[in-house]
Amino acid sequence: MTDFITEITQSGGAELTMTAMLTTILCAFVSGVMIAGTYYISNKNKGAVRSFTITLFMLPAIMSIIILFVGSNVARAFSLAGALTLIRFRSTGEPKDIGYIFFAAGAGLAVGIGLYLYGTAFVLILCAAMLAAERLASNENPMRLLKITIPEDLNYHDAFSDIFESYTSRRSLHAIKTADLGSVFVLSYYVKMKSGADEKAMLDALRCRNANLDITYSEIPKEY
Repeated sequence: MTDFITEITQSGGAELTMTAMLTTILCAFVSGVMIAGTYYISNKNKGAVRSFTITLFMLPAIMSIIILFVGSNVARAFSLAGALTLIRFRSTGEPKDIGYIFFAAGAGLAVGIGLYLYGTAFVLILCAAMLAAERLASNENPMRLLKITIPEDLNYHDAFSDIFESYTSRRSLHAIKTADLGSVFVLSYYVKMKSGADEKAMLDALRCRNANLDITYSEIPKEY
């Protein structure tokens, strides 16, 4: 029994002390707070998911403790790998969210192997970079989906070129489909408005050009 207790309180041959464990947990929680806070601030206007924010707070501590307990013990490492094969992360919906998961796991890994200073520096630098990137991205007009219905006799290739040139900085024709038994075409564009451009003025100009048929201007759905 004594040998068993000694075995589980050692990390790869080095004694695992209470001080080391508490220091690891504290640093991991600090990293988790910074990562979760960065995610929440960056996504609060986009509906930040509360459960995912809490997960980002927990993940560095969980990862660091796992690394601390495993240490350099090969048998434990293989046991951990077998256990982790049973775990599947469900899709979070956005690639950026998956990046945050790896970010939190990396921070926990750094703390778990004892690189407290380097791990904290890594978290601080990347959190600052993420906030700066979000700030720059928020100042730009996002890409939008523009659907224009036109009569079948209208040549869509150059029908709206001058309007797009006046109001958009980027545009690309994404899809063309027929509707109403082929009597009309529906054109789907990706467009980005110029800074300060009037969206209503653009839609009015398009409406006059497409014989006042349907026009839809919206966010790009995830399935696109």
